[in-house]
Amino acid sequence: MDKKNKEKVLFFLATRFAWLLILFFGKSARISVRNRKYWNQLVAEGKGFIAVPWHGKMVAPLYLHRHLGVVAMVSEHRDGEMIARTVQRLGYFTVRGSSTRGGRQAFRDMLKALRLNRICCILPDGPTGPRHHFKTGALVLAMRAGVPLLPMTFAASRPITLNSWDRMTLWWPLSRVRLIYGEPIRVPERLDSEELELFRREVEGRLAKLEEEANGLF
Repeated sequence: MDKKNKEKVLFFLATRFAWLLILFFGKSARISVRNRKYWNQLVAEGKGFIAVPWHGKMVAPLYLHRHLGVVAMVSEHRDGEMIARTVQRLGYFTVRGSSTRGGRQAFRDMLKALRLNRICCILPDGPTGPRHHFKTGALVLAMRAGVPLLPMTFAASRPITLNSWDRMTLWWPLSRVRLIYGEPIRVPERLDSEELELFRREVEGRLAKLEEEANGLF
C-alpha cells in the first residue's frame, strides 16, 4: 500500500474510532477533580466563558465535558478534521478555524456563541505550537465578548506521553487521573497591543503554574 492510501486508511479509522478510544481511556481511569468550584461558579453565572486547556492536555477535558454542548474551536487542517469529527461524536459543537487558517470566521462564530452564553473551548497553543505558548486569540475573544477564561489541565499517575510537538498525554488503564481547574481569569477591557502582550505573559505564567501543580500530584 502506498503512502497516500495508507493516509486515507488512517484518516478513515481515526474519524470513526478515535472517540471510542477517548471513552476507553476515560472509563478505564480513576478520575477525580480539583477546584470544581471554579467550573460550577461560571456555569451558575449563566454566561459564556472560554475553557483553555493546553493542546497536549486535551484528552481528560474532552472526556469529562462531553455532551454538555461545549463549542470547540478546531483548525481547518487535515488533523483538525479528524479532531472535529471525534469531538462531535462526544457531544461537542465545532467552529472551524485557527490562527493559521480561517481565523476571522472562526472568531466571529465563537463571539456569537459566547454572546449566546455558550461555553466555548480554545486550545491556546494550537494548532501547531509552540507548545505552551499562549496565543493572543483567546484573550482578544474574551475581551471582545466580556467573558472569563477558565484554565484547566490534568495529570496521570501512569502517563503515556506521545512523541508529538505538543507531547500529547494519555494514560495506562487503571491509572489515577486528576483534572485541575485554575481560578477564572477576567480579561480587562480595551487593552492596547502592549498591555495585551503583558497580560498574555501573565496568563501564560498562570497556566504554567497550574501545570506545575498538576505535575506535582503523582
